[in-house]
Amino acid sequence: MKFASTALAALAASLSFAAVPALAQGAAQAAPAYPLTAEGAARFVADAEKDLSDFSLDNNRTNWVNYTNITEDTDALAAKSNGDLTEKQVKYAVEAAKFAKVSGLDADVSRKLGILRQGIVLPAPTTQGAAAQLSEITTRMTSTYGKGKGTLDGKPINGSDIEEQMGNAERTPAQLAEMWTSWHDNVGKPMKGDYVKMVGIANEGARELGYADVGAMWRSGYDMTPEQFAAETQRLWKETKPLYLALHTYVRRKLNEKYGDAVQPRTGPIRADLLGNMWAQEWGSIYPQVAPAGAGDLGYDVGDLLKAQKKTPVDMVKAGEGFYSSLGFDPLPDTFWTRSMIVKPADREVICHASAWDVDNKDDIRIKMCTKVNAEDFTTIHHELGHNYYQRAYNKQPFLYLNGANDGFHEAIGDFVALSITPQYLVQIGLLDKTKVPSADKDTGLLLRQAMDKVAFLPFGLLLDRYRWGIFDGTIKPADYNKAWTKMRLEYQGITPPSARPDDAFDAGAKYHIPGNTPYTRYFLARILQFQFYQAACKQAGWKGPLHRCSFYGNKQVGAKLNTMLAMGQSKPWPEALKVFTGSPQMSAKPMLEYFAPLKKWLDEQNKGEKSGW
Repeated sequence: MKFASTALAALAASLSFAAVPALAQGAAQAAPAYPLTAEGAARFVADAEKDLSDFSLDNNRTNWVNYTNITEDTDALAAKSNGDLTEKQVKYAVEAAKFAKVSGLDADVSRKLGILRQGIVLPAPTTQGAAAQLSEITTRMTSTYGKGKGTLDGKPINGSDIEEQMGNAERTPAQLAEMWTSWHDNVGKPMKGDYVKMVGIANEGARELGYADVGAMWRSGYDMTPEQFAAETQRLWKETKPLYLALHTYVRRKLNEKYGDAVQPRTGPIRADLLGNMWAQEWGSIYPQVAPAGAGDLGYDVGDLLKAQKKTPVDMVKAGEGFYSSLGFDPLPDTFWTRSMIVKPADREVICHASAWDVDNKDDIRIKMCTKVNAEDFTTIHHELGHNYYQRAYNKQPFLYLNGANDGFHEAIGDFVALSITPQYLVQIGLLDKTKVPSADKDTGLLLRQAMDKVAFLPFGLLLDRYRWGIFDGTIKPADYNKAWTKMRLEYQGITPPSARPDDAFDAGAKYHIPGNTPYTRYFLARILQFQFYQAACKQAGWKGPLHRCSFYGNKQVGAKLNTMLAMGQSKPWPEALKVFTGSPQMSAKPMLEYFAPLKKWLDEQNKGEKSGW
């Protein structure tokens, strides 16, 4: 992804397709009748897996071509293929639901039936033409996003460049407000009508599958009830919220000192466009503006190091590959280098949102990025490759298990590897001179820089789906889409738009995962899980120092144990996979809090006398 720790933009375009079945013989052909017996269920699952495997290759290729060359023709081809897929998914899900009360099911068959029923991201009803209509709508929305532009000084600027410019310290508050407002107006608002229609169609499809709505269906895919999952994520947020509040209070004060009360008041919410990111989801770009006096200069910037050595985007990907190779993983296949999109083509429109793809469910793994030579994309590469190595590790599993233990796992793998991009790691790969490694007195700066991305993201990672859950269950009406979005952003993140927003806007649509219909709680889970994985890896490597200084680069023991977990795919409930690598079956925020404990102590000292919250 363009932002370092959220990542796999194309789960909606590849992995999500690999988690649900499809008929290969055509959308209109009815599935054969299967008796409602254990034997009938086993035969149904076997046929579904074969059919989906046959269908998925062309579907994945079609989506790849569309995402890397947006035209009316490729939009039409993708809409047709995805419409067929959706219709097939629904037919299989409906059939799978019929076996819910059948006794004597084999445990493996039962798990696969659950995946068939729960794995559809956006279901269409069985009504004639509904799947095609839903596909046309979703393709149109992602195309609108991919072609979207904002303005800077009145001149058009594309999505990739506008993300970079939002983090440019030389931009004035007026310029930041212009980019923020123009992007949200030009990208989000035009798709609101389509989004409303999509919600109606998809909810009808979810009800046919026995769910109250699409949101309830999304929450059912975590080896627990929807209610348990909502409570589990709320528990994790409650554990980490004090750390976020401390960071918010500190950053708000520093922005007030920079801009003054007229732009950023000392109390209350933070103006969203001042945080260095179009969605205020990660704040790392403004670290230089808030860095602690005397300890804020880390002595290096990864982007500057890369540029000084004249590294190219391909060199950056090679470096990322090198990390995984040091753990004992095989090199990336030759086809990765010939088929990936590593830089933005100059001759066509593409979806720049970074993503990792597994096109043939075997070895045709690729990344899609509009890579720039900077620190953010260097981290993103390590993240995206984590998806690719995960995909390859489980490629011997049955088709329905070709996915992460849960979707948060898939995001967390590359993230926890990226936590090892420490100064020592940069020395080991020849980017940083060993005499430039920051001393311990720079740890506050190092931790604050990490927190500006990792901790700042937490409430955004939680609210995006909670917002959609409200839309899907009808709590949030179309007339209130934007009002509810702005309210939730204030409630969870403590941020506010640079100016009043009109009620008919659709600001949420200016975030890729809304038109892309990618469930987002996975990224919140990944923020928690990555530190749990990281702590486990550091313990396995025998690390004795502060957790935030650990790098397990080159440790093949860690790599072997990691591969054991990755190779499980979705074949077992995620707590079992978690226990294989960490020793515990429960998600915990404690490793994250341990990592940032020195920073939390420092922030509390800095915030004395300041009003916390908003």
